[in-house]
Amino acid sequence: MDDLEKELNPREDMENDDDADDSCDNSSRKEGSSFKLDLIQPICQKTLHENGFHQSVRLCLEYIREAMLHHRWLEAAEYMASYAQILEDRVNLTAQQYKELVWRISTEILHHHPKSTMDDYNVIYERMKHSGFKHYLKISLEHSFHLMLHGQIEAAKQKLSEAESWRHGKETTSQYQMTKLIQAYRSLLDYIIWYEKKSMLSGNDSFESDSQGMQNYYRQASINLKEILSNPGVWDPFILSYVTMLEFKEDQEEALEVLNKYAYDDSFPPNPNAHVFLYQYLKRHDASQKKLKRVLKTLHFLVPSHELTLEYFSLLLQSGSKKDHQKAVEVALDMLDFACWRSNLDVWKCLQNSIQNLQTGEDWKSFVEEKMAVRKEWWPALHYTKFHAIKDSEENPELLKVKASLISVLCPDRTLKYSVELESCQE
Repeated sequence: MDDLEKELNPREDMENDDDADDSCDNSSRKEGSSFKLDLIQPICQKTLHENGFHQSVRLCLEYIREAMLHHRWLEAAEYMASYAQILEDRVNLTAQQYKELVWRISTEILHHHPKSTMDDYNVIYERMKHSGFKHYLKISLEHSFHLMLHGQIEAAKQKLSEAESWRHGKETTSQYQMTKLIQAYRSLLDYIIWYEKKSMLSGNDSFESDSQGMQNYYRQASINLKEILSNPGVWDPFILSYVTMLEFKEDQEEALEVLNKYAYDDSFPPNPNAHVFLYQYLKRHDASQKKLKRVLKTLHFLVPSHELTLEYFSLLLQSGSKKDHQKAVEVALDMLDFACWRSNLDVWKCLQNSIQNLQTGEDWKSFVEEKMAVRKEWWPALHYTKFHAIKDSEENPELLKVKASLISVLCPDRTLKYSVELESCQE
């Protein structure tokens, strides 16, 4: 019996060789050498049961592999045209397991082929979709992505609509999930079509006359985009699209409800972007500082190094309360724990301002010492070395001064090379 799977996975029965491996390992130990590693076998290896057809496709796959590894895409395409005959093999029912292989290799070759066209892609995708049901939905989704990348939005939507209505036998869990994903992307394309038509019509007098058509596009897009919320997951572009549509209709209450559910519903996975979207929406609609701080507080908890943390810091300082001033110090220190903010003058100024505000009250030193206690072993190496002093003096002298002014507060019991280098720079 021909077994092409063994050609691609020649070592799948390694358990049968345990005795041989053990004896090999024992002899290695006796000789004082390290363990011997098995050599990787070639993917295209001749089998005991092989007819002329299978020998041809085996060699053809090897030639394709070599051509792709050396980026000889024209040559790979020629061999691929012959290798696709494996899909016609009905002798041992092995064609099904090679359909994904043909699909993946074919599209990869087309991606790099200098003369590939959209028609070539369409032929491959359509042939692979109808060569079996197992990968139909995946291939349909990838086909639509390719059409989207080339600006063929209507054609991409048509492919997704066909896949959405496709059924084969009893629906499995994976098929159900893939169908939901296809519905989501089809709705996203409905939104794109609606948005493009809205942009074109809003600039001329035909906007009112085509309001019925716009309503149809709006309804098609909004129904399934709203349904996405019933399937917990990370749906960033879909949620943003739906909120944009709600804002266009001035349905602020529904838009806020959608964003709050996306950010705070426990059935959804933690997603920093959800809080970013909610904050941006609230800011656009002039929400109170209290609401803005609440959202940014959660975002800071999830991503202490997020760029919106600077806005959170600003809101904390504006409140004027001692508790918020203390929180501002924590926020600034948290940001500076990350190397990406290490040389950012704005963050260091934030820390400087927050500490200055604290100094007007009592027990500020003990508070700063408490926050620096967990950092005292590694913070100086992160910010206050001789290298940092030289770098700051050359690239940003103002940063050098701000950091130096905080040494006595942040590291009062340590003599740092940063301050020594600062004195030499001033001289």
